[in-house]
Amino acid sequence: MAELTKEEVKHVAHLARLAITEEEAERFALQLGAITEFAEQLKELDTTNVEPTTHVLPLVNVLREDVATKGLDRETMMLNVKEQEAGQVKVPSIMD
Repeated sequence: MAELTKEEVKHVAHLARLAITEEEAERFALQLGAITEFAEQLKELDTTNVEPTTHVLPLVNVLREDVATKGLDRETMMLNVKEQEAGQVKVPSIMD
């Protein structure tokens, strides 16, 4: 892959809303070029028998089974409501 130009680095910095100097743009162009060269080397690896991974550590679901349980009945719930109207919970209006 071709080395990134200073103008391309400045364009990406602008898109990311980063203010960089001319010297930083030059330095970042060289650094990003070295990084992309290294990434290009990875294309040469034979990964035919390598299992795809989504995470470096083996993860297991440690959450409990999702089982529906009976909730509060309406009368018990309404005992804890500050205001109610026609069997519904009444809350303050948030719109004018």
